[in-house]
Amino acid sequence: MKSQVEDTLVKSETFQSYSISRSEIYLYKKPRLFEMVTQLPKDFVGSIKDFGKTNNLIALGGATVATVALLPADQYLLEKSRSVGEKIGLKEVARYKNFGPLNNIPPNETSAIYLIGNGSTSILLSMGFATYGLIKNDYRSLNTATGLIESLAISGVYSQTIKRISGRQSPEPALRDRNPGGDWNPTPSFSAFTKHTPNYDAFPSGHLMTATSALYVILGNYPDVKWIKPVGYTLIGALGFEMVQANVHWVSDYPIALVMGYIIGKNIANNKIEKRTIGNEKTKKYSINYNASRRSGFNMIGANITF
Repeated sequence: MKSQVEDTLVKSETFQSYSISRSEIYLYKKPRLFEMVTQLPKDFVGSIKDFGKTNNLIALGGATVATVALLPADQYLLEKSRSVGEKIGLKEVARYKNFGPLNNIPPNETSAIYLIGNGSTSILLSMGFATYGLIKNDYRSLNTATGLIESLAISGVYSQTIKRISGRQSPEPALRDRNPGGDWNPTPSFSAFTKHTPNYDAFPSGHLMTATSALYVILGNYPDVKWIKPVGYTLIGALGFEMVQANVHWVSDYPIALVMGYIIGKNIANNKIEKRTIGNEKTKKYSINYNASRRSGFNMIGANITF
């Protein structure tokens, strides 16, 4: 349920309120023009702070352990995934066709799944939310639209930075060079990375980080829409499998990408919401009312107990 209110507690701006549950409402103000750009420094600083929170540190630590544990099995998992991919009809390479100014039209299921983690998908989703928000004057939809663009930018900054530091070889050139699990060449030169990108950009998966952060921007704004989570998880699972069977990523490229995408998306979504709880006061079993009076020359103090 959406309603528009004047909130005197927050600079008297016009907010739209949405009932998320019986005890919680979300308040949104209309995003400003170019907020998806001006908000980026705050998103970046906020994500760094969120990385340092105890529960997120534990998640990142677990992802690091999972990454190390998966490294020895990467080659085996890659080969098995290709066998499964062949059986279910997935292509080994994702290719796209041109349609007018567009150059990423997927001709088959393999390419369509790979497109889930592409930045253009986040842009298209943002355009959809923005269109709906403008037509319906829906502040939640408009904030989701700007959040999706912000998540794309922040995910790109983190994934590209770590890729250029780690320098992990992608499966396709690793198989060609007979390097099981791929070589690691940390901090390659800028020119080497640009000219021979697949030799250095496997870890972590930028596609998976982008898709996960986009999902949690949407989930953070629409926790009351129950089908988003299972559909989103299914699509991300399909994306992860497709990229391994198509020799784009190793399985160990995923844990860090998933956790970082989760943290980035939640931070961006929360930055746009004023959360209020309603009807959450504890009901007392009894109440005590004190009173004082003077009778017959005596000062008296009394108490009324109501059960």
